[in-house]
Amino acid sequence: MIDRSQFLLPLKTVKFGDENVESLSEEYFQNNTLRPILKLQNDLLIEVFKNYAVKQKNTFFDLTPDKKEKYIENAIQKDLKFRNSLKGMIIGLFSVEEYNDYIQNSSNLNKRMMNLLIERLKSQVMIISQ
Repeated sequence: MIDRSQFLLPLKTVKFGDENVESLSEEYFQNNTLRPILKLQNDLLIEVFKNYAVKQKNTFFDLTPDKKEKYIENAIQKDLKFRNSLKGMIIGLFSVEEYNDYIQNSSNLNKRMMNLLIERLKSQVMIISQ
């Protein structure tokens, strides 16, 4: 049977950013773990956000594009239950090695993770609104 790390590695073939000696370990983790997972999970994350918006009285869909972006930001930053659910969808695709790297600096990596997710959803606000 193939182990978890060997199974997950091919799913994250897209690499972002330059790899050099000066890259911070957080930046390296962001570009080689977080970004590929967010890209892989993109369609699911959009559907999860749509479902969240519907369950929150559907007000999101009546907002202007600027207010929709602010809504996305507020939902992820302020609703801890929703935020933790999204975080779990991302962490669930870490290899054991990536998880061990993540727990060394989880606070800063969580900030990076959520900022990347917010920007990804905001950039697709028209898709979410459909």
